[in-house]
Amino acid sequence: MPPLRTPPPRSPTVSPDTPHALTAPDAADRLRLPDDVQQQLLRVAHHKQLQRGDSLFLKGSAPDALFGVVSGSLRVSVVAPGGREAVIAVLEPGHWFGEVSLFVGRERVYDTCAADTTEIAVVYADDFHHLVNTQPQVHMALTRLVCMRLRQALAWIDDAILQPLPVRLAHRLLTLDARPEASAGVTTLAVSQEDLAFMLGVSRQSVNRQLKLWEDEGILRVGYRVVEVMDRGRLEGCVRDGG
Repeated sequence: MPPLRTPPPRSPTVSPDTPHALTAPDAADRLRLPDDVQQQLLRVAHHKQLQRGDSLFLKGSAPDALFGVVSGSLRVSVVAPGGREAVIAVLEPGHWFGEVSLFVGRERVYDTCAADTTEIAVVYADDFHHLVNTQPQVHMALTRLVCMRLRQALAWIDDAILQPLPVRLAHRLLTLDARPEASAGVTTLAVSQEDLAFMLGVSRQSVNRQLKLWEDEGILRVGYRVVEVMDRGRLEGCVRDGG
């Protein structure tokens, strides 16, 4: 599947804005920032509009801002020397990212582009560092976010080495950002089978076979660039029981 980036990237609209909430589907998600910290960030944020395929930043670019997804979604990926794209994550509303490069002062290590029409809150580096240096609760919340990302990354490495595909796929579906529930008990994930295959380093056919088995069992439903989880408990059971 060709990457969604558009070379060269367009120049999306950036404008200052007043604070408003970045709505997360699950406010208790451990990878989310507390509401009070979000509000402090939003008070100094500008807003950027992206259309599908617009690049937010590319690997190697300078660490100039922290970003939060207000609406829409973003693909996070890396590209191998041969041109093969590996999708790391699909970020949904409520997700903040880019803090690691700002903390260490090093270039970005992945690409991001809009998977659909997307609004981004942009906290520029000077404002970010001012908040971190003067607001201990902001510093602590961002430090905790970095630690949780590391913990998640180590868990994914363990999965890749030790676990069979059904467990790895179930775990990845359970940890992806979810869109707000369209109906009770249904979780919608804005991810394609190609994206899942890239994330797990397997073929699309292998992912399709396993998703089809779960679809036949009523655990989930597969649509165009979405997966709807119908029975989260049974999917969690796949992880606990080793597939």
